[in-house]
Amino acid sequence: MNLSHWLIRTAAHTPTRPALFRGTTQVADYAGFEARARAIAGWLVTKDVRSGDRVAIFLTNTPEYLVALYGIWMAGAAVVPINAKLHGREVAFILENAQAKLVFTDAVLGHSLKEIPVTAQVVDLCEVETDRIFDTAPIARSADDLAWLFYTSGTTGQPKGVMITHGMLMAMALSYSVDVDHVSAEDTALYAAPLSHGAGLYNVMHVRAGARHVCPASAGFDAGEILELAAHFGRVHMFAAPTMVKRLTEGAKAARSRGEGLRTVVYGGGPMYVADIVEASEWFGPVFVQIYGQGECPMAVSSLSREDVMDRDHPDWQARLASVGRAQSVVEVQIGGPDGVALPAGQQGEIRVRGPVVMPAYWRNAQATAKALQDGWLMTGDIGSMDDAGYLTLTDRSKDVIITGGSNVYPREVEEVLLSHPKVQEVSVVGRAHAEWGEEVVAFVVGSASDAALDALCLENIARFKRPKTYIRLRELPKNNYGKVLKTELREML
Repeated sequence: MNLSHWLIRTAAHTPTRPALFRGTTQVADYAGFEARARAIAGWLVTKDVRSGDRVAIFLTNTPEYLVALYGIWMAGAAVVPINAKLHGREVAFILENAQAKLVFTDAVLGHSLKEIPVTAQVVDLCEVETDRIFDTAPIARSADDLAWLFYTSGTTGQPKGVMITHGMLMAMALSYSVDVDHVSAEDTALYAAPLSHGAGLYNVMHVRAGARHVCPASAGFDAGEILELAAHFGRVHMFAAPTMVKRLTEGAKAARSRGEGLRTVVYGGGPMYVADIVEASEWFGPVFVQIYGQGECPMAVSSLSREDVMDRDHPDWQARLASVGRAQSVVEVQIGGPDGVALPAGQQGEIRVRGPVVMPAYWRNAQATAKALQDGWLMTGDIGSMDDAGYLTLTDRSKDVIITGGSNVYPREVEEVLLSHPKVQEVSVVGRAHAEWGEEVVAFVVGSASDAALDALCLENIARFKRPKTYIRLRELPKNNYGKVLKTELREML
């Protein structure tokens, strides 16, 4: 089934329900949302866009983004979302690799493509006639048809195109209602993280429910603006990277706001340190839910409920809070050893997943596909363990494990300890080549804690061989457009 049917059904049932907002200003109700999407679809058909073609979106977070998304689906094409912060050359690579027929953008972002040869037709979305009436029925799509071609953030090497199908997104959305949060027509989806990523994926269950969709006037993340919009609309849901949660907490404390109107903040996309989520949940209350997923299994590997986030009575509450929760309903999750055999509870190995939300392949990349998909399982590349109750704890990416003197050091374990110091704001731990030990542990630190204080903290909490041999001070850690720390750049600094 074509995902655009969810918009059509909602518009037929509640046509006058408010749908799209820029800040506090309503842009369209559901009838208008659907009509504009149909206009985009009809326009695409006149431009010879056919079933299965790829159409890219290179825009900031605006209501028009969602209109274009559903218009592309109605036309039977697949969307290629491109982060608005990417350089023009990075955009050109994605457009060429995806073999995109055209790209929707605006005057500002489109300017960055003028000096770079691109293979797709560049179209200013503002110039498309969305007020023209097209009698365009959605093109039939099957569950296995491509809906969303997601390009990985590319922290190492060129990004790969993850093929996300209509069926995958439907399974993700329905699992969300069971495992993450219930969505109603009274809710508001607030898009403060890029629509080209997880925040955008989460639009579909809110469209299905007939909820409001709000793009901040700033088109990005501003803690003060988010708090004001939450208070204005109420029952606000948003997706946030861990760094955004930390900034939101700091902003709310400075403004003495308790986040009135925030109903659910789903966090994921990177490691959330225990100290940060304890501080956030104690300030805002039971609004936080964690999810763990990858582009290859979008937003749907595991979830940690708001009850688990708030629990301080269970004897294992700290370990559970440091986990990423339990497997979502639509997947199987195992910990695999080097020989591919499933490991028992408590042992560390590579996390592997299978189910209807796992990608069928990488786009035009058979070699990477064969490496990632083995015997029906997605090999996530993440190292972790699972306890007897099913709670999954990520240790690190397999490529980030430091082997020093024959012993494994998992950077996150060291980072958790260092972040417990009140004078440390951020930290990232990597390995550096060492002639005798193979690798040694190095910590990049944002904060004013002394080396001696950090050494003492490590020696009190972890084995001596895990203690960083060097602390390097930075004003801030390098991050990609989604807020993930770029360990590749840190290794280059060494």
